[in-house]
Amino acid sequence: MPALYRIAAIRKTVLCLSAAAMLWGISYPEAAAAELRLPSVRTGTASDKDTLSARRRELYDQMSAATGVAWFRFAAIDQYERTIAKKKSGTAEPAKPRLTGISIPAPVWCGPLNPDQADQAPRSIGFFGGFGKDGSGDGVADPGNDADVLYSMAKHLMKYGDSASDFNIGVWEYYHNGRAAQRVAQFAKLYEHFGRLDLSGSTFPLPVGSLYSYRSTWGTGRSWGGARIHEGTDLFTPHGMTVRSTCFGIVETKGWNRYGGWRIGIRDIENRYHYYAHLAGYEKSISRGDIVTPGQTIGWVGSSGYGNPGTQGKFPPHLHYGIYRDRGITEWAFDPYPLLKQWENAEYKALKKRK
Repeated sequence: MPALYRIAAIRKTVLCLSAAAMLWGISYPEAAAAELRLPSVRTGTASDKDTLSARRRELYDQMSAATGVAWFRFAAIDQYERTIAKKKSGTAEPAKPRLTGISIPAPVWCGPLNPDQADQAPRSIGFFGGFGKDGSGDGVADPGNDADVLYSMAKHLMKYGDSASDFNIGVWEYYHNGRAAQRVAQFAKLYEHFGRLDLSGSTFPLPVGSLYSYRSTWGTGRSWGGARIHEGTDLFTPHGMTVRSTCFGIVETKGWNRYGGWRIGIRDIENRYHYYAHLAGYEKSISRGDIVTPGQTIGWVGSSGYGNPGTQGKFPPHLHYGIYRDRGITEWAFDPYPLLKQWENAEYKALKKRK
């Protein structure tokens, strides 16, 4: 145990020294620098993604040591920005590769009344009430520099305090968007709970090997409640079949919906909303705001919906599974069938390996 304490202390010291070097340009022991060096990032393989994730986490930790803002709060804002980003076709890659996806508009970074909307001088940016600050110690407030961006975000958040509610207020004051504040708070809660950035991994919503059938029903017509299309996949299975979470996520909605009956909605770290409808009931321990994991029981298949609370039996028992992606302003549905087949096949292969 003493050895573990020494290792933790050394790591904390290294983070603090590297954070100081990043912010104020001071030098620190070469041994510490060597410990922080990570392989260069390439794209295309799983190991490269792991390296990128490790580099991001190291950056969050360094900035956390320098400012006192928890690493998972930096991670949550960064993740939200990356989930709503849209890459325009034909646009060139950024001149400087970045670890984070936080993009701050020029009028916000430089100040809305700043005549130079490409200004990178901290003093003039501050004079015009701009957001940008120098976080790397090079005398420049560069919106393309991850250290400058995270430090500027930290200084903004620190104005409101360090509690969870203070953080939520700071995020709202930055985005002025309730949906954005909710998503960032959800992501921060997930990262804090699991203590890691990698929250990938999915499970088929029904126990594989059980009795069920499904096909692509995306876009087919629906008449009850008005003309509309079917935004999901129906999985037909006996009444009472276990329904499982397909992802790591947070329970965002739970209760009655006149179309979906007893339904539950879960938000994952990729800003996707997983919708499970027509349930017979819920797992009693599950409540709004709870964190769930892939394969965890969340309810049971039924035939609820198409009416007032408690309406049952207007159609055969089945699970309606839908998936929606939030793009910041709008949230749109997409066909879940390919993902369902992928998750089902992966789980079958895993079961065969175990046998």
